This record gives sequence, structure tokens and C-alpha cells, in this order.
Amino acid sequence: MSSNSRLSYSIKASTIASEMGIDSLVLRANRDLSFNYLINGDFDNFKNVSLKNLNLAQKLRDSSAIAYTNKNLGWYYYEISEDNTAAYQHFIKALDYFSIKAMLKQKAEVLFSIAAIQDQEKDYLGSEQNAIEALRLYNKLNYRDILSDRYRVTNHLGKVSYKLENYDKSIDYHNQAINLTKKIDDSRNLYLESLHNLALPYRAKHNYDKALGIYNELSGVTSLKEEDIMFYALILGNYAFTKFLEGNYEYENLEKDFKRALKIADSIDDSYTKLAISIDLAKFYKTNAKRDSALVYAKESYKISGAIPINELYLESMLLLADLTKGNLSKKYLEKHILLSDSLLKNERKVRNKFARIAYETDQLEAKNKQISKENLYLLILSIGLLLTVILVYVIISQRAKNRKLALVQTQQKANEDIYNLMLGQQDKVDEARAKEKIRVSKELHDGVLGALFGVRLSLDSINFNEGKEAMMTRAKYISQLQTIEQEIRKISHELNTDFVAGSGFIDIIEELIEMQTVAYNLNYEFNSTDDISWDLVSNKIKINIYRIIQECMQNIYKHANAKIIEISISLKKNLICLDIIDDGDGFDISKKKKGIGLKNIKSRVEDIDGQIDFISKSTHGTKVSVTIPYINQSK
Repeated sequence: MSSNSRLSYSIKASTIASEMGIDSLVLRANRDLSFNYLINGDFDNFKNVSLKNLNLAQKLRDSSAIAYTNKNLGWYYYEISEDNTAAYQHFIKALDYFSIKAMLKQKAEVLFSIAAIQDQEKDYLGSEQNAIEALRLYNKLNYRDILSDRYRVTNHLGKVSYKLENYDKSIDYHNQAINLTKKIDDSRNLYLESLHNLALPYRAKHNYDKALGIYNELSGVTSLKEEDIMFYALILGNYAFTKFLEGNYEYENLEKDFKRALKIADSIDDSYTKLAISIDLAKFYKTNAKRDSALVYAKESYKISGAIPINELYLESMLLLADLTKGNLSKKYLEKHILLSDSLLKNERKVRNKFARIAYETDQLEAKNKQISKENLYLLILSIGLLLTVILVYVIISQRAKNRKLALVQTQQKANEDIYNLMLGQQDKVDEARAKEKIRVSKELHDGVLGALFGVRLSLDSINFNEGKEAMMTRAKYISQLQTIEQEIRKISHELNTDFVAGSGFIDIIEELIEMQTVAYNLNYEFNSTDDISWDLVSNKIKINIYRIIQECMQNIYKHANAKIIEISISLKKNLICLDIIDDGDGFDISKKKKGIGLKNIKSRVEDIDGQIDFISKSTHGTKVSVTIPYINQSK
């Protein structure tokens, strides 16, 4: 999609967002619109939309949008409007927001922009300070895609150090910049620029051999004549001036080098290079006692530097003219130099003070915002504290209610257990009384009735010796009847002495528990038990725990399983009492390490009676609890 098409869609999106009246949507659409104005070169609309975005971002307190929009406006005023004061204001505001958000890359970019403005306004110390901080942040990030940014800052520090006459530091920074170019793709031009910059501090240190070696290397790059003839002319001019400063030269050859560089600059209408070479030529001719020629080029440099203007060279050209002229004219140039120098100095101080005031006011505003934020934070903390207090009170009250409920349940369970133990005790007493009564009746029948009948039978046997067929038949009849009675009494006595109902009471208790619980829990049930177990031979401890295991399992099924049917069976297999409880509920993951207190209680009860328990369950496939307890039938 072309940039024009993107711009058209952005305008439509901005219009729709405005019609909807949603500020956050408007801000988002207009930020995209301002960017499309920028890439289309429509800088006026870029500025206007950005200013609207800034006002809206401040209204919405969108710190990210405030920071980026201030950065964009700073770029506009610096690059397009050339209004360093306005640019500085926006960059300072952007810097504060990026610092608060710890956005290191963006903070470094803004710091470098501020350093560039300070360099232009002759605040070299401030420029150096901000550039060093920017470089520190870039080095901390150490991303490959910021190598170019690191190069620009390092190269800038080399130039600023040169202006501050810290030549060794300047050389070090330029060497760092050269090393960075070796890591950047397509960086040949950056390398040549840094190499050229490196020659200046060497020349300032009077290390002319090193500086000339660099200029020789640069002038040997023949492709520069076609690719960057302006840079080539500057190299030739600097080479000639360095040779002049060294003092070891042939006058005619060096004059030709100066004239050649000047001719190239003049042919391409490069005012800056032409100005630098004109001043250098004026100094060259002045030193070689060519006063008229020196005056011509001093006037030329004065004219060019006044038109561009470049104040440093303008002042330098005035001093040259004051020295090359005489009388009032010389005095005129000298007075003009002093006046301009004082004016520039005052202006620099004024600008620096203005920048300091902008920074101070921004800091004051930021401090005020921080204070408001601090107060809001305290309010938030207080609100959270109150909320936590309310929650804590609720939790305490809720926990107390749960504790009371738990205590009630525990009391009820204790009461149930006491009742059950009492029932078992009463059942034992009933069974004992029944057994004693059976033994008593058995003894009565055996020792009383059976004895009497046995005596009658003996008496009749004695009558049997009487003669007569009829007497014999009568006696035989009675004897037969008495034998029948005797056998019947023996049978009754034997049956009474057999404990054929032993243990039937415990199963009744279990069945009553199951029936009551399933009604309460709205469950269908099936209960099966075997007659092979003599419950009189089973200890009360085992019976109590079996009762509790069934009770606990049914509670768990009701609370967690969402079951409809429960099957409970008690059987005897290989001298083990087998209790199986099966439900058709949701099931659970038995692999989980953490289990509820219900399951822990069941396992504890099983272990207490030397039994074993297995859980078989899958999610949505129900659960089977299998308990096996040792059983020893003492009757066998």
C-alpha cells in the first residue's frame, strides 16, 4: 500500500473516531494520522495533529502518548522549524516521562537530541553530560539494532570533547566510533567521517604526522571524487592547512593544494568548505608576507561567514581583517568583533539560562505531579487497607461460624458414636441374657422334664414283664410315645443351646444407617451382606470403625460425587471381611497428593483395625472404595 493510500485511510479513521466521540479512540487514530503526515512530508499537518494529540493525551493522562508526542514535536521544532527553545521544552517533557517509565532506549534518544541542541547553543559541558548518559543507557541495552545510535552518540562526544579542548578524550571517542563502524552494515561513509574527525584532535595536539597520515589515507579514496566531491574538497583543504601548520612545505605546491580545494568547493557552490579554505588561505598568505592576497581571502571569508552565518568563522575573519588593515578600518573590524563576541556570549548565557529555567519548571511540575501521585497512592493504600480490614472481619466471622458448625458436627458425631456404643453394649447384654436363658431352659428340660420322662420310661419298662398280650401292647405304645417326646425334647434343648441369631443385630444397625442416610441424601441404594460372618466373634472396635467408614463414605459421596445410586456390600473372602462401597458419581483424581480430611479419616480408621483400603476412581466414572479387614472365626 502506498503512503498516500495509508494517509487517506488514516484521515477516514480519524473522522470516524471523532464522530464516535471516544477520546481514547480519537487519540489512537490521530497518532497514526500524524505519523502518516510525517512520512508524506506534510510537516505542517504533522505538527498541528501532534499538538492536538498532546492536549488529548494530557486530558486522558496517557503517559505513553504524552511522552511520544512530546518527542515527535521536539523533533519537528529542531529539524523543521529550527526553534531550539521549543524543541528543548518538548524533549525535556518527553525525557521525564521516559525516565519514570524506565524506557531506556527512548530516554537515550531524547538525551542525545537534547545534547545536540546544547552543542548548537555552545553549552558544550551540558551537551557532553547528556551524551555520556545517553551512551551509558545504549551500552546497558547493548542491542545490535542500536549500533548506529551508539555510533552517533560516540561520534558526537568526540566532537564535543574537541570543542572543550579535551583532545585525548576526543581521540578515544573517535576511535570507539571507528570500531563501531566495523560492526555496522554498509558503514563505509561512517568510517570515513570518523576518520576525518579523528585527524582534528591529532592536529590540535600538534601531532601533524598522525593527522597527515589520516588525510593521505582519505585522499587516496578515489571514489570520493564521484560519490562525495564536497567531502573530498574538505579533505584536500584540511590536508593543505595541516601541512601549513606543520611548517614543512614548499610554498608553490601548498598554494596549489589550497587553490585546488577552493576551486572544487567553488565549482559545487559549497559555501561552508569555501569559507574554511578562504580563512586558511588568508592565514597562509599572511604568514608568507603576501598581505594583499591575505586581505582578499580574509574579505571573502568575512563576506561568506556573515551571509551563512557561522559566527565562529565570522569572528575569526574580523580579527584577520583588523590585523591586515590599518587605522580606522582596522579599529572598525576590531570593535565589530568585540561587539559581536559580547552579543554572542550574552545570547549563549541567555539561552543556557532559558534551558535551565525550562528544566527547573519541568522538574517543579513533575514534583507537583509526583506529590499528587503520592497523595493518590496514600489514598489507594488507605482504601485497600479498609477493604482488607472488611475482608478480614468477614473471614473471621465466617471462620467462627464454620468452627461452630464443625464443633456441632463433631458433637453430633460423638453423640452418634456414644449412642452406637450404647446400642452395641445393650445388644451384647441382650445377647448374653438370651444365651443364659437358653442355657437355663436347656438345663431345665434336660435335668427336669427329660429326667422325669426317663423315669416314667423305666417304670413302664418294668411293667413290660407282665404277661398278657394286651398289657404288652399298651406298654409298648406308651414307651414309643415317651421315646418320641424324649427325642423332641432333646432336639429343642439342642436348638436352644445353639446361638443361631448371634450377630444379626449389627447388620440391622448398619442397614438402618444406610436407609436413614440415603433418604437424607436423596440416594438410591442396594445393600448386600453375608451370613457367613459371626459378628459376636468380631470386636466392638472393628464394628464401630466399619460403621464409621460407611458413614464417612456416604457423607463424601453426598458432598462431592453428585451420585444417584450407591451399592454397599459386606462379604467374607479368604478369612477377610470385605466392605465394598460403589457410587456412580463424578469420581476424582486419586493421583493427587493432597486429599481431604474425610479420606484421611477413613484411611486412619482402616489402619487402626489392621485393614487395607483401595480407591478406584476416574473422573466422570464413579468411585469404588474397597476395605479388607482380618477375620478369625473362633468356632472353627
